[in-house]
Formats: sequence, C-alpha cells, structure tokens
Amino acid sequence: MALRIVFAGTPDFAAVHLSALVNSEHEVVGVYSQPDRPAGRGKKLQPSPVKKIALEHDIPVYQPLNFKDDADVEVLRSLNADVMVVVAYGLLLPKRVLDTPKFGCLNVHASLLPRWRGAAPIQRCIEAGDMVTGITIMQMDVGLDTGDMLSKVTTGINLDDTGGSLHDRLAEMGPGALLKTLADVEVGTLTPEQQNDAAACYAHKLSKQEALIQWDAPADELERRVRAFNPFPMAYTLLGDERIRIHAAVALDKATQLAPGTIANVSADGIEVACNEGVLKLTKLQLAGKKPMAVADIINGQPNLFQPFYVLSSEL
Repeated sequence: MALRIVFAGTPDFAAVHLSALVNSEHEVVGVYSQPDRPAGRGKKLQPSPVKKIALEHDIPVYQPLNFKDDADVEVLRSLNADVMVVVAYGLLLPKRVLDTPKFGCLNVHASLLPRWRGAAPIQRCIEAGDMVTGITIMQMDVGLDTGDMLSKVTTGINLDDTGGSLHDRLAEMGPGALLKTLADVEVGTLTPEQQNDAAACYAHKLSKQEALIQWDAPADELERRVRAFNPFPMAYTLLGDERIRIHAAVALDKATQLAPGTIANVSADGIEVACNEGVLKLTKLQLAGKKPMAVADIINGQPNLFQPFYVLSSEL
C-alpha cells in the first residue's frame, strides 16, 4: 500500500530524502520548504534544494513563514496525507500540524537521539570527539527532537571525517532507514521507544563567530573543530589583518614554551602553532581571495608570509 506523503525540508540533506520518496512506491502529494532566500553575488532569490526537486516532479510547493495562520493549516489538511516526513525543515511544528496527518509526522534526525538534539548534530558530534553517530527516525511531538524513536542506523566517525564527509555519509544512510520505517508504518509494526531526557545534549546552531580559532585551547580540541567546521562555517585565524581559513590541521603531542597562537615551526609539511596543550600543524589553508592550497604550495609562492615566532590572533 502506497502512502500519501507530505514532505517538509529545505537543504541538500533533506533533498536526498525527498528524491528517495519520489522514486519509491509512495505518493508525495505536497512539499513544504523555507521561503526562497537571496544567494550568490547578485543576491537573487534562490529556491531551496528541496523546492527544486519538487518543481522538477510537478509536486505542489508551499512556503509559509510559519503555521500560525489557520489558512496554512487548512491547506495541509486538504492534502489528506497519511504521514508528513520532516527532514531539516527549519521550523518547529505546532501540535495542530503534528496531528493533521493520519499517522502524524516523522522526522529524520542526523544523530543517535537523545544525543545531539537540535540544529547542528553532525558538526557537534565531531567537535565533541564522539566515536559513533547515525540516523534516528522519530515520531515528532511539540518538543525539540524529543519524540519517541522509531528506528536507528549507526556509523563510526573516522578520525579524518569532516562535517562535509559525515554529512554525505549520513545523507546516504537516511533514505533507506526512512523507507524501512514507512514500511513499518503501513503494516503497523512500529515499536516506539521513549527518549531518556537525562542523556540528552543539544547541538546548538553553528555561528560564524565561533569559527575563529582560540589558540588557548588544547590542540586535539582545535583539530576536531577544524574538521567539524569544514565546509561551514570554516575555521579561521588572523595573521595581522588577513583572515586565513583553515581547511585541514593535525594535532601534535609536542611540548612548547611558546605562547598560544605563536608559530613554532614552518616547513613544507605544515605550519606548527603553539596551543594551550600541544601543537596544531596547519596543512591546508585558504588565503583571502585565493583557493584552498597545501601549505607547501603557499610557502613556495610566498616564502616570507609565515615565519617562526609570528603570532596568529584569536581576536577580530
């Protein structure tokens, strides 16, 4: 039995799931996405990745600012959906929306709940040094990622994973878990599991401000932050007035007497910077107006840019 599905989502992670539903036995009868946003150099309004896929398949698209207007809720009700699938939509849904579809609303969340509820679970698990993460399919309630868990799939977090690589791996895992859960919805074999609120932690939204590296932290912590924030918001430091984005770095267990932020050594292998504990070796950087480059290539082009005892700043 095919389900009538309303889909709600916005970014690329959500679009992958919409594509899977469109190519399944189920019928996607409507799509909700965030309003078009200005993007690019011209700041022209751009549709979300989810909206683009919906339009390609002639699926009606709805973009309410919220669901406070009764008319928006009536539109949703008129779609007569069996279930609403929500993936990185960007809105908290009120109870009257959650109760509209026959089987309620299911959420695909990119963590193993109750760990990392909230907006940025992929980046926060890397930043925290977690060894495992995954996808949780959840029955939504009015809280922030607090609903009963319906299914989970897991993956290890590699020592070289970035926010981008882990995002892509979870995006590959999510659609299969979603389709399996929808099959259980159809036949009534779901076994909901309550979340343990005592074990919950929150993945707060990423900000560009926190991307500025604070050198008075341990090197291993900064390495994780560099990986977690790649490709967004992208860790950076300051050399004089120049903002330098850090695409890759390695923590070294080296003792140094230099003040945090001081360059200890420069070679083709990387730029070693003193931290509160250990040393962070920067291996791939992006100078202002340039493409990302290996440190060896930067040194070849500008041999005097980085020198021992220069200090990288943690303040704008």
